[in-house]
Amino acid sequence: MGVFVFLPLVLPLTAWPIARLAEQHLHPRAATRLLTGVAVVMAVCSTVCLALVMVVGTAQLPGNPLPDGWSDSEVRAAVPYDEVAGKAAIPALVAVLAACGAMLRRHGRVRARAHRALAGTRPTGVAVLPDDVPYAYALPGGRRERVVVSTALLDRLEPAERRALFAHERAHLAARHHRFLLAVGLAARANPFLRPLRTAVAYTAERWADEDAAQVVGSRRTVARAIGKAALVSRGAPEAALAGFAAAGPVPRRVAALLGPAPAVRRWPSLFTSVGAAAWGAAAGAAVSAMSSANSAVTMVLILHAATPL
Repeated sequence: MGVFVFLPLVLPLTAWPIARLAEQHLHPRAATRLLTGVAVVMAVCSTVCLALVMVVGTAQLPGNPLPDGWSDSEVRAAVPYDEVAGKAAIPALVAVLAACGAMLRRHGRVRARAHRALAGTRPTGVAVLPDDVPYAYALPGGRRERVVVSTALLDRLEPAERRALFAHERAHLAARHHRFLLAVGLAARANPFLRPLRTAVAYTAERWADEDAAQVVGSRRTVARAIGKAALVSRGAPEAALAGFAAAGPVPRRVAALLGPAPAVRRWPSLFTSVGAAAWGAAAGAAVSAMSSANSAVTMVLILHAATPL
């Protein structure tokens, strides 16, 4: 394996350029899918890397439950600086699993608490709550998915702006944006180098919903006005409980994008553009990360099998 076993830990750096350029030059739908896919692949590969190095580190500990053959010199030689890297991988992997587990538990608790809060309301697609705090969010949940909005926010919007608001939140549910946000959030916890992709996806998912709402309403300016007004009236209000399902994103940038022309729908950018080079670079980084982790996993299995023959 050699030093190649560590490549998946640093290859997420190759995705940093596309994290920024995708927001500006790709259609929000394509950007969200591309960034999430790259983040998930790289996170899985870096976690596999930590697990492989952890095997070497665990085998060196006294009283470890692993087979004695796994601590042979041939196994340790497969990882450079095995004594330091192997032992450091143990707390690193534990931290990754703990962080991802905590995020999944919080996701489940918030979602369950939100559904319990709506238990007494009518089972319709929209739940209007009598509340003096202005907010609106999309609550996923299969057949129980709802658009939740407060009367305080509805009272401050014109009829056309209300339609834009509901179209925006329904777009979140239809495209399952919460899944993209959850996936990229877990990826960022698995490898901190993927945090720029998490931030970018939080923005592109909102832009995706903005563009879908503009198509439904038929006016980009109306959607921009609804977003700006909702942001103004919500200023100073406590954050909605389910903001993690659909982060608000930089409102001025979203409004400016809606006031401009609609983004072009392209399958894949040309290599001879900045965004194309960045996209291909990120894709290449994800491919190299996958090949490196797969090669390291196969090599480790063969070494461990040779160390503990049946």
